[in-house]
Amino acid sequence: MTPSEIFSICNLIVMPMWVLLIFLPKWKATRFLIDYKIVPILLSLVYAVYIGISLATGGMMDFGSLKSVMALFTVENAVLAGWVHYLAFDLLVGMWMLDQNKNIGIHPILMAPCLFLTFMFGPIGFLLFTIIKSIKK
Repeated sequence: MTPSEIFSICNLIVMPMWVLLIFLPKWKATRFLIDYKIVPILLSLVYAVYIGISLATGGMMDFGSLKSVMALFTVENAVLAGWVHYLAFDLLVGMWMLDQNKNIGIHPILMAPCLFLTFMFGPIGFLLFTIIKSIKK
C-alpha cells in the first residue's frame, strides 16, 4: 500500500472512534475501545512502521531547529508518521478526558465541544476541558 492509502485508512479508522467518544461515551463498546486502547494501538503500529521507514531511508531526524523540522515535513513517509502521531495522541487525550470525567461529572453537552476541539485542534480541546474541569471543582 502507498503512504497515501495508509493515510486514508488511518483517517477512516479514527473517525468512528471520535464519533463514539463524542456521541456514545458510555456505551459498552465505546468503553471497551477506550479501556483497551484498540485504535491508538493500531495507529501506534502504523507509526512505528513509518518512523522506521523514515529512519532507514533518511537517517536520523533533526528536531533541533524549526528549519530542520520543516525539512522533515517534505518527506512523504515522515509526514505520514507525523500525521499518525497526531491522530494517536489526540485520540489518547480524548480517551483520557473521558476517563477523567468519570470522577468529575461534566455534562456530556459540555464534554462534546471539548472532545470535538481535541479531535480538530488537539491542545485547544484539552485546554477547554481543563478550564471546565477547574470551574467544576
